[in-house]
Parts: sequence; structure tokens; C-alpha cells
Amino acid sequence: MFHGRAADDHFPTPGRGVQPGSPASCQGRYRVSCRFEWSVGDAGDPAELVSAFLSRNGLRVRDLGRTATQFHPIGAGEPCGAALYVSASAGSVMVGGPPGAPSPVPGIPDVVAVVHVHDGAADQSLSVMGACAIPPDDSGGFAPGAGPEQWRIGPWRDSWSRSEHAAAVSAAREAIGRGDIYQVNVVGHSSAPYTGDPRAALNRVAGLPGARYGGVLSGSGWALATASPETLVEVRDGRVVTRPIKGTRPATARGRRELLASAKERAEHIMIVDLERNDLARLDAVGPVRVDELFGVRRWCELWQAESVVSAPIEGRLDLADLLRAMCPPGSVTGAPKRSALAEIARLEPVGRGAGMGALGWVGTDHVDLGVSIRTAAVDGDRVHLWAGGGITWDSDPYAEVDEAAAKAAPMRAALSGVPR
Repeated sequence: MFHGRAADDHFPTPGRGVQPGSPASCQGRYRVSCRFEWSVGDAGDPAELVSAFLSRNGLRVRDLGRTATQFHPIGAGEPCGAALYVSASAGSVMVGGPPGAPSPVPGIPDVVAVVHVHDGAADQSLSVMGACAIPPDDSGGFAPGAGPEQWRIGPWRDSWSRSEHAAAVSAAREAIGRGDIYQVNVVGHSSAPYTGDPRAALNRVAGLPGARYGGVLSGSGWALATASPETLVEVRDGRVVTRPIKGTRPATARGRRELLASAKERAEHIMIVDLERNDLARLDAVGPVRVDELFGVRRWCELWQAESVVSAPIEGRLDLADLLRAMCPPGSVTGAPKRSALAEIARLEPVGRGAGMGALGWVGTDHVDLGVSIRTAAVDGDRVHLWAGGGITWDSDPYAEVDEAAAKAAPMRAALSGVPR
């Protein structure tokens, strides 16, 4: 598999094979065991299916609170953890919402889990673990013959023009005015043809500054790279935590002052914090939900972003399937109320969210840590794809929202092209 880089104590600079969100203690010590894939239109409940797969392969995902207090040293051949990806469409299906427009990258499954074991065991360990849905594939389906120096990106093609994007924002404001929704995220897609080996470009994306979940996940003929700074859900030390991000300004002294002073950004942010509080409260296994930090300012590349921290103690049996149904798709990139926002997204967005605006991270032996797949690029055999957008409220200015989406995409485009910023 490809690899990337993330930037904090849990995710230092990795070596080969590092997956988004994987802990430092495992890096350089694991290998792929097997994988699970599910796509919209396949049979079954994806939350239950992927949880059952991980459980059969040695991860204690049926009682996450107990898992966090029962950590033991991992020996060779034992499961280290699993990379887990859930698309926005799969998340919508999990909560009974519409899947939205078709993905522009249909080759990428909507749910992917890749189990890793620590090095040192013979391959027969797989038969002991059991239930490998798909054999290991470390190639990504991309021929390594073309070197990074041959990488070229052609002209970008947007899913809509500036005026069409602004019109979608105006339509979202009208829905808010009718009382259909309180807030909704409107997201656009862009793509470009490429030639050469994409791996170095994807690693540049994963290495963007401020990426908590920086890394690359790949499959047969596809790969996605994330530079996401946003935590969808973390289960660690007996607590469930989410860190919603909402509110953006340029990373200048003036931009910071504007973000802190913006009544519009603060109101939008608090609305999403309330939504995430409600999502956590839907879990029967958790206790009182609290806001540990409200409207903190963090930096991602050349942008300031507002982040809050919401958490709850685990007081009962917490199943990963229930956690996914409660938290997916991410509230910060859907809106409030969530199901009504999903209906608006399906109505307004002409191109599916594909690899963007879902969940991507790590399910370990003693924790779960999933980021929101914002600031995420994907490649298939022909094109590279990006998604960017923003939250819309009644106070939103349509063209300002268009410019904000472009500002979020700009570092990604630069990293992919190799242009220094």
C-alpha cells in the first residue's frame, strides 16, 4: 500500500506501509493480512458487516469500552489493527438517508477495512484469524514503472461553474428560509487527467501541515490520500470524543481576529456542536455528554479553522456498528437536522462525494480513531479527484462560500501538482 505522513504525537512521520490514523507503536511493524469491501447496492447493513468482519479477525469491536481497558502487548502474527474507510454515501445508507449522486470514482468501494498483523508470523495465521473477505493486495493496482519525475496533471474540470456553485448556495439558503433545514454543507468536485505514478503526489497531500490523519489507503486500481485535521470520533481511555471543525479564515493575524469575531461562523459552529452532542447522546452506552472546548482556533496549511471538543464517558457495552450509525456521515459536513440535510445534499450536488466527506482512520486493539475525510484526494486509473465545500447558513454569502471552497482546495491542488506554496 502507499503511505503518507501525519503530524502529531500519535502519528509521527511514517515509514512504508503506514495507514491513516495508525499509532506510532505499530508503524514499521505490521503487514497486511486481509481486507473487506462493500459498495452501495451490495446486500446487508454495512455497519454490521464491517464490524463482524473486524471481530472475526481478532479486533474487539463489540465492546469498545472494555477494549480500551484490556490492552495487552501484541505479539508477532496478532492483529495490530485495521484501516477503516466509510464513504459519505455509505454513512447516509447507515442512517436511512439517500446515497446522493453517483460517485465520480466508482471503482472505490464505499466501505473498506484492511486488517494488519504484526510481522513475524507465517501466512497460516490468516486461517486461524478466519473470515478474510478479500485476499491482501499491496499493489494498489498502479504500475511502478513510471517514476515520480514523469508525473503530470492536466487541466482541472469542476463539477460546476462559480455561478452554478453560488446558485446552489442560494438554493440552500432558500431551504433554510422555508424551515426545511437549519444548516447544510454544499460540496463541489473537481478532477484532472494525469500521467505517471501517483504515489509521490499522494504522499505530498498526506504530508500537508496540520494533517492529523495524513496517510494513503489503496486498493485495486485506486488510492485515496487524506490531509484531514478533523476527528470524527475517537474512543480512548474509556471516553468517546469528537472534534468538529466549522469556520474558516486565512491564516493571518487579521484572519484569526475575523474568525473569532464572526457571529455567522460562531453560530454555524455551535449548531454543529449541538448536532454532534446529539449524535453522541444517541449511544445508549455513553454517559453525560459535555463540551470540553468550544471554538478553539487551529491551523491547517494557510487557513485558520475553528474546532470544538465534545466527549462522553463509556458506561456500557459500545459496539462499533452502533458507533458508526451514530456518527456517520459526519455532521460537520452534512448539516442539521442531519437527515433533512442529506436530502438537500442529494438534491443540490450534481456529482457524488466519492472519497470525500466520509470517515477514514484506524481501529486498534485498544482504541478507535476515525477522521473526517475532508482535504482528501483520490485517484483511479485515469484521473485525480478532489472535493471541497462549506457549511451554509441563512447569513451565508454565495460567492464568499465559493471562494472558501476554492481556498480549501488550493493546497491540495498545489501538493498534487508539486508546485511549492
